[in-house]
Amino acid sequence: MVRVTTTAGIDYRALFAVTPSPYLVLDPDLTIVEVNEAYLRATGRTREELIGRYLFKVHPDNPADPDADGERNLRASLRRVLCSKEPDTMAVQKYDVPVTGRPGVFREKWWSPINTPVLGPHGDVEWIIHRVEDMTEFVRTLPRRVGPDGPGGQQAAMEAELYARAQELQRLNERLRESHDRERRTALTLQQAMLHTPDLDGHSDIAVRYMPAARSLNVCGDWYDVVDLSDESFTVAVGDVVGHGLDAAAVMGMLRSTLSAAVRASRESGTAMDVLSRYARTCEGAPAATAVKAVIDTRPRRITYTSAGHLPPALARGDGTVVLLDQATDPPLGVPFDQAPRPQATVTYDPGDTLVLYTDGLVERRGEDIDAGIDRLTEALGRHAGLAPGHLADTLLARLDVAGGGPDDIALVVVRL
Repeated sequence: MVRVTTTAGIDYRALFAVTPSPYLVLDPDLTIVEVNEAYLRATGRTREELIGRYLFKVHPDNPADPDADGERNLRASLRRVLCSKEPDTMAVQKYDVPVTGRPGVFREKWWSPINTPVLGPHGDVEWIIHRVEDMTEFVRTLPRRVGPDGPGGQQAAMEAELYARAQELQRLNERLRESHDRERRTALTLQQAMLHTPDLDGHSDIAVRYMPAARSLNVCGDWYDVVDLSDESFTVAVGDVVGHGLDAAAVMGMLRSTLSAAVRASRESGTAMDVLSRYARTCEGAPAATAVKAVIDTRPRRITYTSAGHLPPALARGDGTVVLLDQATDPPLGVPFDQAPRPQATVTYDPGDTLVLYTDGLVERRGEDIDAGIDRLTEALGRHAGLAPGHLADTLLARLDVAGGGPDDIALVVVRL
């Protein structure tokens, strides 16, 4: 990726203008904002035809070519750049260009494109540099060069073979990406449905954040839940299933639903967690999952909580002190456990206190003891606990350096009591 920098004494506009490779610059809406002379020469266009115009308005596919796919391939590449914020190199593409002054007439062109994002100070894509190399003459000479009497026969044959394989790889990659995108959209739709929390709509005092790891299908096994038990009590929970992808998401959905039903049947946190643990022993992929649940009774201002191998919730007091709720933690779900129901603990709170439940992706870092991450969380929570729940949730993500996602999944629940 490229970040915007400046160096005294260098005229970057002049440098861009005379660069021998064809370049144009796009904004995130794919409008052309700048173009160099080499690009104008390669395409036979003028600045007036390009600047300020939507890229695919001035570069449509050739309607006379039934196999034309240059626009589709370039559009997919630019979309990947905007999403990943990483450069994308394309295989050689046939992408004909319109002939100026002759409507409907196109000139055959073959290109080797690279699309590179330019990131602004906040990490967003501000521009995309589209660089191409004109491969037209090379492609046109391939049949002649590889003929039995053509010069450089062995090298030319190798070039032709590499070119053909690059084209085939491009087509295969596009099909794989399309398949992956469909599966990912299906998985995310499924997961959003499983995480739907109707009772959350009635709680302006609760904020949730859900961030899958930046890998796999971008679906994961972390979850959260909010359940109203009466007008004076409700329960919040988070959990973590080992693994990523559709299998973990499916297990997550089953565990979340089971705990939600169990806590409605029994208001006792320990009893509900014990029911969930026994169910986890019969559910493939569920053993070793973790969860923590807290029942909040608003009239006596009391929190009753229990944890199955999960990280302790954090309770921020009005004076800025933070208490870890770690007095009722036992083995993860599905692990045989002699004591039933699981233990639970109770703590009182004052109006304005803040309860935070989270999964390990918020605090765990490779090569570091997890206590260090929990310390960072409690320090940030104590300093910013006065913020509104949604603002506080975003601040915690930023302070723990995972606002844009992290290597592991994150579920975060912030409750203003």
